[in-house]
Amino acid sequence: MNEIHASSLKAEPFSAARAVAAGVDFAELQLGRHGLFWIEYRPEDAACRIWQWHDDQARCLTPPGFSVRSRVYEYGGGAFCLTDDGVVFVNEADQQMYRQSLTGEPEALTSNECRYGDLQFADGRVLAIEENRDRHRLVAIDLLDGARHLLAEGADFYASPTLSPDARRLAWIEWSRPDQPWTATRLMVADRQGDGGYAQPRCVAGDGVQESLQQPRFDASGRLFCLTDRGGYWQPWMESGAGLSPLPSATADHGPAPWQLGGCTWLPLEEGHYLASWTEGGFGRLGLVGDHGEDFTGNYSRFRHLALDGQFIYCIAASPVSPAAVIAIDRNTRQVKVLAGGVAPLPAEQISLPQTLSYPSGSGQAHGFFYPAMSGNAKPPLVVFIHGGPTSACYPMLDPRIQYWAQRGFAVADLNYRGSSGYGRAYRQALHLSWGDVDVEDACAVVTWLAERGLIDGDKAFIRGGSAGGYTTLCALAFHKVFRAGASLYGVSDPVALGHATHKFEGDYLDWLIGDPVADAERYAARTPLLHAGNISVPVIFFQGELDAVVVPQQTRDMVEALQKNGILVEAHYYADERHGFRKAGNQAHALEQEWLFYRRVMALAD
Repeated sequence: MNEIHASSLKAEPFSAARAVAAGVDFAELQLGRHGLFWIEYRPEDAACRIWQWHDDQARCLTPPGFSVRSRVYEYGGGAFCLTDDGVVFVNEADQQMYRQSLTGEPEALTSNECRYGDLQFADGRVLAIEENRDRHRLVAIDLLDGARHLLAEGADFYASPTLSPDARRLAWIEWSRPDQPWTATRLMVADRQGDGGYAQPRCVAGDGVQESLQQPRFDASGRLFCLTDRGGYWQPWMESGAGLSPLPSATADHGPAPWQLGGCTWLPLEEGHYLASWTEGGFGRLGLVGDHGEDFTGNYSRFRHLALDGQFIYCIAASPVSPAAVIAIDRNTRQVKVLAGGVAPLPAEQISLPQTLSYPSGSGQAHGFFYPAMSGNAKPPLVVFIHGGPTSACYPMLDPRIQYWAQRGFAVADLNYRGSSGYGRAYRQALHLSWGDVDVEDACAVVTWLAERGLIDGDKAFIRGGSAGGYTTLCALAFHKVFRAGASLYGVSDPVALGHATHKFEGDYLDWLIGDPVADAERYAARTPLLHAGNISVPVIFFQGELDAVVVPQQTRDMVEALQKNGILVEAHYYADERHGFRKAGNQAHALEQEWLFYRRVMALAD
């Protein structure tokens, strides 16, 4: 048996259950007259609840039986908003809006077959994205009687409804198929009329050009701002005449790929000043930008959901030695107060710290983070993490799953392969028609690069990924002889089958990633792991939710059967109560531990 794993069996320094339990997360920070509010997710019951911070105390507002989560566009976001006397939220079970005072119980505000998300409260009404099957609209719901008002329809998708302080202008983001929100969107504005309705909307930016706009904001004087990547990165621009003009900013992305609604990574203030977080070399920064810029980054490396008042900057932050937390930063002293979360599951000296990866791959350069093994072995085995999306990103923050591997003597390479967000539009666009090619190339190249530098044992490299990351994993195993084994978590094995079953939000995504399934059938065939299962000569472990509507369970079963017929060592675990992405603590812990045991078994067989 491999010596590293024999010792880890005795010590059990960091169990899968502990790793999962440490995965508390936060979202949608909002500041109002009654304090600071956020959504808190806890793995033990997989529920999302609204918490309030007021008078130096935190309390949970969401009663048992409710979970605050939107499923609009399947990925949700913007699941609650603040009102004058409480909150309005989307209940996970029925996807309806409920109003709740700070001292009362939730009461239904809507009751229909629609789903809601991206909630914003303004002028006595809740602005929201309304989803009715495959049809999407921008609507307003009266808070008192639930009356519904149609604000905009006709586009395929909507996001970020925003009302100016004087309620005279409504702004939003929209886009039409086949575009994705990170390829091409439009910034729209409609003026309020005397009867309370809105005039015909006009397009401020994005008409007929390929630019991605997100997070529109009005400042206190009613000027409109947004993030656009027309300069190569998502940066703040301001409405100027009939168009937009740039604000001074770092040459960096000031927002992530907008998979979810309701994000807030920047806020315009006064006189062209703004508060923002941005990414440099994969690491997040936080600052006030203006005539006299101020850096509030401190020891943190990722910032989400910003808010501020006269004394504090509030945000959800994380660092390489601390998980996600709700924090308040004193604007004068820069002292940080943790309001919720942020408790590391390991002592700081036992945490493997991320090192920036930037290495050549094919005709380009790829990025990511390297976490050394904590065993002291000069050339440890390696696990390559492939994030989902694929237009998404990984971040240099404390991830208990990565620490689970590092504690067991594995080094980890957490990759932002070409096509990931956070490195500008050109890097993000590198995956266009190249999925299953450049991402796989980057995953294989990192093994060679690390092995040549003596940082790992190149003969003991493993690869794992969920969803789109599972597809990259299976392609790497089918088309290259680099990895000893791999793990696919609800991964795509048949892109054509995925295209037939996928939802509207991703309805054209595969065409962008690979091509037209008919016109480019040969390319699809060449990049379909299921059709090349015979090329896979190493063990594979699979994890699949039986309720998954994105990657249906049959995809995994077909891949498992094909490998078994070829005599490959295969293990598969199916979870009857999970969808696309596992949420229940017991299931997450089981999957993590079974994956480790599988790799240990593979190495023992080879030794």
